[in-house]
Amino acid sequence: MWYNNILETIGHTPLVKLNKVTKDIPAIVLAKIETTNPGNSIKDRMALKMIEDAERSGKLKPGGTIIEGTSGNTGMGLAIAAVIKGYKCIFTSTDKQSKEKFDALRAFGAEVIVCPTNVEPEDPRSYYSVSSRLEREVPNSWKPNQYDNLSNSQAHYEQTGPEIWEQTGGKVTHLVAGVGTGGTISGTARYLKEMNPNIKVLGIDTYGSVFKKYKETGDFDKNEIYPYITEGIGEDFLPQNVDFSLIDHFEKVTDKDAALMTREVARKEGIFAGNSTGSAVAGVVQMKDMFKEGDVVVIIFPDHGTRYLGKMYNDDWLRDRGFLKDEKLTARDIIGKKDVQEIITIDCEKSVLEAINTIKSLNISQIPVTQKGMVIGKITESDILNSLLENPSIKSQPVKNITTAPFPFVDLNTSIDRISGLINKENIAVLVEDESGKIEIITQYDIINAISA
Repeated sequence: MWYNNILETIGHTPLVKLNKVTKDIPAIVLAKIETTNPGNSIKDRMALKMIEDAERSGKLKPGGTIIEGTSGNTGMGLAIAAVIKGYKCIFTSTDKQSKEKFDALRAFGAEVIVCPTNVEPEDPRSYYSVSSRLEREVPNSWKPNQYDNLSNSQAHYEQTGPEIWEQTGGKVTHLVAGVGTGGTISGTARYLKEMNPNIKVLGIDTYGSVFKKYKETGDFDKNEIYPYITEGIGEDFLPQNVDFSLIDHFEKVTDKDAALMTREVARKEGIFAGNSTGSAVAGVVQMKDMFKEGDVVVIIFPDHGTRYLGKMYNDDWLRDRGFLKDEKLTARDIIGKKDVQEIITIDCEKSVLEAINTIKSLNISQIPVTQKGMVIGKITESDILNSLLENPSIKSQPVKNITTAPFPFVDLNTSIDRISGLINKENIAVLVEDESGKIEIITQYDIINAISA
């Protein structure tokens, strides 16, 4: 048996039991692994549904351009369908999203326009506003508007809900999903509650989003809105696809807990999933007292970990945000183990001869070059030697004439592995600013000294 095209492979994703990350939960906890869709995300389902409904209604015409505001996954689903069906795609997104998501969209020929995150939805710079403006300006274009297009939730009513019901033999007692556009949780919940009204639907929200408070109080509180790191869930407005009547409870999860659980799922369950999966699993762990033996809890795992390699799966990224404390040495540890000494610099207007004399008298091999106290570059023994071989008279010229790019600056929390990777033939040291604002230099010798201390 074969499929006529890749779109026919969407859906029928596996349900997998979790064993380690949920070991303290008395219920059976199952993961709906949506990464097996062709675009590696659950958004393939609703992307195709929105396109097909728009084709039937005449909103999307042959040769048209699909324009959408997307964090990446919906864009991927739309882009794959567009390749098969012959449409162009222009996507707007925010600078909060991972670079891998944008690269993936561009791989399918889509144009991606990156917009600022920290602006109101109605701001003309927001990715919502830019996509709406482009729809008005680009001929024969159509904007799916995944947030308010009810084909989104309908896709999950027709597909995701029935799959979960069939796969659990009707034994599902709880549905857990992150809430972003609201389509996944609302469509799936509508089907499952029609089959069994006692099924509890638990939405995962993030701090900085309005959903939880709105559900509990009916108050849209703008003071709840602030920037957050977690991708794929939470919003600063109320999409029409979010059916609050179907969601029994919202659980907020911190950025840190979501990021760390994302990694735990990979390391303990062997499932390489994205940031919103970490948030959902962390939420289930937080809600463990809501479950009892015999319950069957289904968690939606929306997308794949490859889109978060530079973020949740990157130790330095986590450490920079204070999410990860590594036992490995950091720049702070290395400078703490160094002998106290003033960093030697040379002003860019000083002569090369003065630099030579400084290097000889202090028995050092490199000097950061400054201009008005700011580090602008460096000179090394090899820089000086190469310059003298080409032009012996260079000794009387200012240092700035042979200055090369500065040593890389690193954060105090940067790991020893990262620092070692930055030190090479071109950069024989790195610079770091300590808590007092003083610049310190770290060489290979300092790393060896710190390790052996």
